Amino acid sequence: MGRKSFVVTWLLSYFLGVLGIDRFYLGKVGTGVLKLITVGGLGIWALIDLVIVLVGAARDSQGRPLEGYEDRKVVAWVITIVLMLIGVGVGSCSGVAVLNLQ
Repeated sequence: MGRKSFVVTWLLSYFLGVLGIDRFYLGKVGTGVLKLITVGGLGIWALIDLVIVLVGAARDSQGRPLEGYEDRKVVAWVITIVLMLIGVGVGSCSGVAVLNLQ
């Protein structure tokens, strides 16, 4: 089997990390199940795994690095930061709107 893709791992970690799907993709079934049961360690484990992927320290179950990291790491960081800022902005606006309704 070939090396696992950085982009696929990054996207799975960002969008489905709380379900452990990134761990399953990397062939780490045991920790994938634990991450699923704990809902990504209540989000903390999922966030840590996302950072591990983004800094290039993630490995598959065979210990091999992810393919395509060097070529796409900057784009992944930028997109992740932009999406998180959008999430914070939307959350802030929602909180303000709820407070105004009360």
